Amino acid sequence: MPEKILVVDDEEEVRFMLREALAKRGFEPVLAPDAETALELLRAGGLDLVLLDIMLPGMDGIQAIPKIQEIDPQVPILMMTAHGSRDIAVRAIQAGAYDFFDKPFKIDELTIVVRRALEKRSLAREVSTLAERLDARLGFDNIIGQSGAMRDVLALVAKVVATDVTVLIRGESGTGKGLIAQAIHHNSPRRDRPFVKLNCVAIPETLLESELFGYEKGAFTGALGRRLGRFEQANTGTIFLDEIGDMTPATQAKILRVLQDREFERLGGGQSIKTDVRILAATNKNLSKAVEDGSFREDLYYRLNVFAIHLPPLRDRKDDIPPLAGHFVAQFSGELGKRVTGFSAEAMRTFLTYDWPGNVRELENCVRRAIVLADSDLIGTECLESHLVTYQPRIPEEPAIEPGRSLDDTLESIERKLILSALRRTGGVQSRAARFLGITERSLWHRIKKLAIDVENIRETGFDK
Repeated sequence: MPEKILVVDDEEEVRFMLREALAKRGFEPVLAPDAETALELLRAGGLDLVLLDIMLPGMDGIQAIPKIQEIDPQVPILMMTAHGSRDIAVRAIQAGAYDFFDKPFKIDELTIVVRRALEKRSLAREVSTLAERLDARLGFDNIIGQSGAMRDVLALVAKVVATDVTVLIRGESGTGKGLIAQAIHHNSPRRDRPFVKLNCVAIPETLLESELFGYEKGAFTGALGRRLGRFEQANTGTIFLDEIGDMTPATQAKILRVLQDREFERLGGGQSIKTDVRILAATNKNLSKAVEDGSFREDLYYRLNVFAIHLPPLRDRKDDIPPLAGHFVAQFSGELGKRVTGFSAEAMRTFLTYDWPGNVRELENCVRRAIVLADSDLIGTECLESHLVTYQPRIPEEPAIEPGRSLDDTLESIERKLILSALRRTGGVQSRAARFLGITERSLWHRIKKLAIDVENIRETGFDK
């Protein structure tokens, strides 16, 4: 489609000349004799560039610029005048014009600038479209979860995004901890600043310090120049330290210093470097237990655990399996050139029966493989791996009464296990745990008190004390 160029000039001869010249060069000219008419045409939409005379009846060109930008902030404006001066040119550019031409001008020179301005507009549109897609991909709406457990998680995320506090995201591998970290950054005041990720377990311990903090030339054999570490790359933005529970105590001490003093030193350097970075961390380990056995520093744990978010495993939020599976079908069908639209009833029953030890990541890979194998628009059980189809849910063992143990003690042990399971499934939210157990909140509160269950610790770590 030819680009539409709005020509705004009160001289009919100029409008006619520009209409003919622009049409010959493949553009579609639209004419207006004054600024008011031009604004009406802009409100109708579809215009790609404005050629605007400064001297117009009523509202002049300089006055029209902000009104044009209110209607379409991205449309380039080229100014024209027969009364050119440096002051007028500066005023036009300061007001937002892309460029300035004195009459009479050479149409070929004008055409070059018109094409350059249109390329800039096209690039601006592309950037805007990519930004919108990124917003959609990293916004809360893209985090799929209709279960009560995931709604509770998203409610916590919504509360913490606008702050600058450190967040510790806990959960089994494959539950989506990285997606939550991206959503926190992308919806925070630092969203336009760097988001730097590092998987702590993927980097050998001998290289982790230099990866985090950088190094100076000559710091070690092969260090041929200065290199910035992840903390410097993330300055003014966010750093996401995944699997932080696997760090050695030596590296933990250096991370603690950054959290406490907001400074660090490059490897081989003696100068302290200040940093302004928000830290998000994730782990699939029970850090409170790691503190107890001495493999994780207690002071670092409390620095990281300022705001904890626990992601429940997929087996504890099976309401999310159908929408997640549907999302992956929509995502991968196009990529793989298939017209798969969903699942057979039997295949979905298989999904809902299986316990998904690999969580959402395992479900994603399963759906991708099934689409490759599918010969129709519905995925059947024949497209699923055999261990999913043959899986049998674990039947709870019958409670055993130990010799010499009273019935009351046995019942109390069973009651404790059921309450702990309900609290873990609901992220420590007692009202939801009570509904899950089919009792009142007051009844659950009395039982928790009687059994000395540490609800706060379950909420923070996923484990009882």
